Amino acid sequence: MHISRCWPALFLSGLILIPWTARAAEIGSTTITRADPQLTRFVQKVVEANPRVQAARAALDAQGAFRDAASRPLYNPQLIFDAENAEADTRTIGISQTLDWNGKRKARTAVAESDRLVVEAEYLGTRWAVTVELLGGLAQHQTGVARDTLATSRRNLMTDFAALAQRRFDAGDLTQVEFDLARLVATNARIQKATAGVALSEARQAVRNLTARSPVSEWPMLPSTMPLLPKNVTDPQTLVLALPEVVAARRQVESADAVVELRRRERRPDPTLSFAGGDESGEAVIGLNLSIPLYVRNRFSHDVSAAIAQRNQTQQVADDIMQRAHARLISAAERYELSYGAWGDWELTGQTSLTRQTEQLEKLWEAGELSTTDYLVQLRQTLDVQESALDLREALSRAWFEWLWASGQVDAWLGHRNQP
Repeated sequence: MHISRCWPALFLSGLILIPWTARAAEIGSTTITRADPQLTRFVQKVVEANPRVQAARAALDAQGAFRDAASRPLYNPQLIFDAENAEADTRTIGISQTLDWNGKRKARTAVAESDRLVVEAEYLGTRWAVTVELLGGLAQHQTGVARDTLATSRRNLMTDFAALAQRRFDAGDLTQVEFDLARLVATNARIQKATAGVALSEARQAVRNLTARSPVSEWPMLPSTMPLLPKNVTDPQTLVLALPEVVAARRQVESADAVVELRRRERRPDPTLSFAGGDESGEAVIGLNLSIPLYVRNRFSHDVSAAIAQRNQTQQVADDIMQRAHARLISAAERYELSYGAWGDWELTGQTSLTRQTEQLEKLWEAGELSTTDYLVQLRQTLDVQESALDLREALSRAWFEWLWASGQVDAWLGHRNQP
């Protein structure tokens, strides 16, 4: 056997030291550890420049303008000029003004302000969605890099093994079946390398979708340590009530309430007061007129009923959104704790067992106690375990990002102000 005794062990132990596989935070953490400042700056820069976020910001600015427009007076005055040539020539000029007697302007302003608050919450939700999507893309890319490195090492490992098998086959120390198996394993390793390269390209696209002009070399690394869920942030109900989608739903209910009040005020007619002055056959005349529309043929009661029904619908939708948000928060915490526990088990026993297993396989093969077929099968299983560990680490990161979103702690972790 002309093969280095420690090459598989060194290869796998090197993979174990990938920066992503550092120890988790100490048990008993009660506060959210801030993200690395470099990651925070990168995320903030990308989010601020993202077209979706800018579009949401423009919608918020537009809604603010609508609110300002609604707060202006509802009726403008009218200028009246009247001229009549008859037995007595009459020339008068006057002004009329419809009075907002029932506070329609105030009700319209309340509706517009509620709508603005809805868009404000949606703007924050868009920022969080883009942020979590970016973090998830970085996690996918980081896993893709590690998986591509693993696939490259696997390919090199199996290529060297196939070359050794060729020499042993030529010397008559290896059967045809074992030699063919070695070549098949080497071919499969090259296929896996190509597949890993494609996956890495797709992972880079996930990040480039949000930051097309940022080179890969500027993408920050995700944290090497993952914290326990904080225990003293606040109770779940308070967290849920502060989520953008829940806030937006509650604001929708407030807007529907304001619309109901507006429709009720619109049922009350507003009077129009007119004042005119002029000349009639050389004598000064002054006129005063008051007109009030009569809501007889249409009392607008159905408009109120429709607004009330829509308000009830909005309330039910808000209740559903809050219920789902609460369930998502609980489930996100459960998933993170499961992933965190599995990762802790891997760090405590899996990494050490992986290296020991590889060394034992090498010794058994060299001693002739393990056939080439069994050796390749078990070595492949060992490599698959390492790849599963990479998947677990990505799942842990994604579970953390999902909990940050579900608990409303995205800005707290990144150190951002959650204000528009």
